[in-house]
Amino acid sequence: MHSQKEILSTIEMIDHQHLDVRTITMGISLLDCTSDSVEVTAKKIYDKITRLAKDLVKVGEDIEREFGIPIVNKRISVTPIGIVAASCKETDYTPIAKALDAAAKECGVNFIGGFSALVHKGMTNGDINLINSIPSALSETERVCSSVSVASTKAGINMDAVALMGKIIKKTAQMTADSHGFGCAKLVVFANAVEDNPFMAGAFHGVGEGECVINVGVSGPGVVYHALQKCKGQPFDVVAETIKKTAFKITRMGQLVAQEASRRLGVPAGIVDLSLAPTPEKGDSVARILEEMGLEVCGTHGTTAALAMLNDAVKKGGVMASNHVGGLSGAFIPVSEDEGMIEAVLKGGLHLDKLEAMTCVCSVGLDMIAVPGETSAETLAAIIADEAAIGVVNTKTTAVRIIPAIGKKIGEMVEFGGLLGTAPVMPVHEFSSADFIMRGGRIPAPMHSLKN
Repeated sequence: MHSQKEILSTIEMIDHQHLDVRTITMGISLLDCTSDSVEVTAKKIYDKITRLAKDLVKVGEDIEREFGIPIVNKRISVTPIGIVAASCKETDYTPIAKALDAAAKECGVNFIGGFSALVHKGMTNGDINLINSIPSALSETERVCSSVSVASTKAGINMDAVALMGKIIKKTAQMTADSHGFGCAKLVVFANAVEDNPFMAGAFHGVGEGECVINVGVSGPGVVYHALQKCKGQPFDVVAETIKKTAFKITRMGQLVAQEASRRLGVPAGIVDLSLAPTPEKGDSVARILEEMGLEVCGTHGTTAALAMLNDAVKKGGVMASNHVGGLSGAFIPVSEDEGMIEAVLKGGLHLDKLEAMTCVCSVGLDMIAVPGETSAETLAAIIADEAAIGVVNTKTTAVRIIPAIGKKIGEMVEFGGLLGTAPVMPVHEFSSADFIMRGGRIPAPMHSLKN
């Protein structure tokens, strides 16, 4: 039984500290939807998704109402389409993306992820077709999200895929220039991609997963921030312990939602992702947590150490609250989605190089960063390569979600709205990486990959 104090504490978190379940994500296997025709495959996909996920939004809303727990998003992830569509004779997979979009709208979910390819060691014809279809797929749909895995600790970095993704990001930005490159906000490039991630835009249903599963992503930067205000001036031992206890409470709420959604939908519960995912709302920022630890502005010296401690304490507290912790599970630092990060950039305290350093110790990577529209495809690829190297060497998931803002210059703002927020255009290095990217091939896996 929960004590009255615990119940009142949770109500306070929800009402005044932005505590919510960020997403219930239903993962669906599409391995039985293959055929030699894009149109047939698309129809099979639409039919299966709308059959299995027809009650997802209703169940989420019922849980919200009955338990008083805000559930911000209801989403779907599917088997990487690069695998599902590999048997199709056509090379343009855009019709499949449109079928995913139509299914998402029919089910009422916010986003659907899985227009994806896993090419960390090599690219099949289906993978190449999928990647080449990304710009048109994301420009002609509203709710479809795409991801590409280009590196892993076991395989190294597929530099041919990295170079290709630089071009794809550039083309996607150009094809969605009228919406400030919004297509790129739905595209993630991964190293060490995980199969059970409930968060967008990088969610897909891995081939090691079951037929259908419910994954839950919690949040709560505002709750952690408020908790730390009660231990001003205390040593880091106290700070870490406070974060751990808070993360436990947040994750228990996510575990409850996962169990209820699983029971009501008749679908196995998967994982709880205990990531701290910020929003543009004041009081719901990871940057403000770091500043509460004593940093004048997020990005100044000491930021990486503060973020490392935050990330570790969140995991230690959350892992005790759920049998199956998975996904990404850490602290996210998406610039446009965090009002504190935005302010730090505008003040000059946070730069791209510092963000890269911070990604060494947190989840997930360079996320929702706007750069000048004239940034070259080779520079974009080099940024991806740097971030992939961090993931490969540190045996962690890293990612890049970067938006070349067509027509925008350094310091100008790009508006995406909603949870995607506002991105200040950040500078990149002016010196070329073109010859480096043009080498292609594969950067070998590090020595510690040989653990068998």
